[in-house]
Amino acid sequence: MDSDIDFYTLSGYALKNPPALSASMEDYLEMLCRLQREGRPLRVNVLAESLHVRPSSASKMLGNLKGLGYIDFQKYGAVEVTEKGLREGEYLLHRHQILHRFFCALNGTEDELEQVEQVEHYIHKETLHNLEQLMERCGAP
Repeated sequence: MDSDIDFYTLSGYALKNPPALSASMEDYLEMLCRLQREGRPLRVNVLAESLHVRPSSASKMLGNLKGLGYIDFQKYGAVEVTEKGLREGEYLLHRHQILHRFFCALNGTEDELEQVEQVEHYIHKETLHNLEQLMERCGAP
């Protein structure tokens, strides 16, 4: 029986093991790295448009990411992703890609963006690695 296991709510687990970045911060950093890969300008208005948020919200989040050392930017200037930000951002993009491939293969679809966006913040790195290995062994696209 599960009586000796400590169960928590989702927020309880988050409080027990707080992540370095919030889910929103991950979304912003992931998008910055995606825009950079695409050669698009890293500016507040481009980021806000890409995430369907107000420029003021994007600017505030950029300030938070800057405070944690993931980016550098000056108000009304271009955003620069730091080495720390690039390392984390590349992982976030990789995580997104693996989960998207998995859900598309599992559901026989070509687009599982919404589901990936909802799940990606909760999967552990080890689980993602194991999922990637499983997909390779199964020959998943």
